[in-house]
Amino acid sequence: MTIKVDGSPYGVMTASDGTMWFSMAQEGRVGRVSGGGEVEVFQLDPADGQPTVLAEASDGAVWVTEFAGGRLSRITREGHVSSVELASPYGMAHGPDGALWVTQVQADRVARIGPDGTVTSVEMPGMPSAITAGADGALWVTLNQGNAIGRVTTAGEVTVFPLPTEGAMPVGLTAGPDGAVWFVEIGAGQVGRITPDGGIVEHPLPDRSARPHAIITGPDGALWFTEWGAGRLGRITLEGEITEFELDGAEPHGLAVGADGRIWVAMESGTLTSFTP
Repeated sequence: MTIKVDGSPYGVMTASDGTMWFSMAQEGRVGRVSGGGEVEVFQLDPADGQPTVLAEASDGAVWVTEFAGGRLSRITREGHVSSVELASPYGMAHGPDGALWVTQVQADRVARIGPDGTVTSVEMPGMPSAITAGADGALWVTLNQGNAIGRVTTAGEVTVFPLPTEGAMPVGLTAGPDGAVWFVEIGAGQVGRITPDGGIVEHPLPDRSARPHAIITGPDGALWFTEWGAGRLGRITLEGEITEFELDGAEPHGLAVGADGRIWVAMESGTLTSFTP
C-alpha cells in the first residue's frame, strides 16, 4: 500500500490511537494519516525549521524536532502548535525516568526535558544524532562524527564506545528484541549491534554504498532498516542474515511499524510506502 503526499516525507511514527504521523523537512510541515488513509497536513510557522523526528507525548500530542529552526514543537490532535527553543534538536526518546531526551547535533549535547518542563543537558561530543532507550535503563546515542555509540544514564553519566570501522558515521538506532541496541552505519554500509557492556558486532551489507539511514525492530522479531542511497528496505535477523527489498520511489528515510502490522517507510520522493513483514 502506498499513500501519496504533497511533500517530501522524512520521519514517520505510529501514535497510540492508530494514526500515523510524518514530517516533511523541506516543506516545514507535519502530516497525519487516519486509519482510513485520509491525510491531514499541519503547516509549521515559520516553515524553515526542517521538522524531522517525531515522538508521541503522554497526552496524545506529538513532539517534532525542528533541527534548523532550533525548536522543539508540539502538535495536539486538534492541530494546535506550540514550541520551545532548543538548539539543533534531532533525535528523541522517552526515558525510563519519565523525561523526554533529545539530541542536539550541533551543540554536542543531549538534553533532558523533565515532566515539569525543566531542561537540563549533558555534553556528548561527536554530533549526537539518534537516541533510544535501552533495555538496561540507559539512553543510547549514535555519535555520527565521533564514530562511536554513546550511553547516558538517567543520572547523566556518559560512556562512549568507539566503533571498530573507521568512517562508519552511525545514524539510526533502536532497542532490539534481544536486549542489545542495533544501529546502522551510513558511511560504512553496515548494521551494528552493541550489548549493554559495550560489545560490538558489525554486519556488512551486500551493497556497502547503500547508505543505511534508520532502523527499527519489526513485529517479526527481526530488525528493519532503510537504505537511503539505494532505494531499498533491508531486514536483518538476530543471527545476522540480511534480506533486501526494492522500494518504489527514492530516498527512503524514517520507518515505523503501523497499526496494521506493516512496515511503513517515509520516501522523500513523495510517498509513504508499506511492506508486509
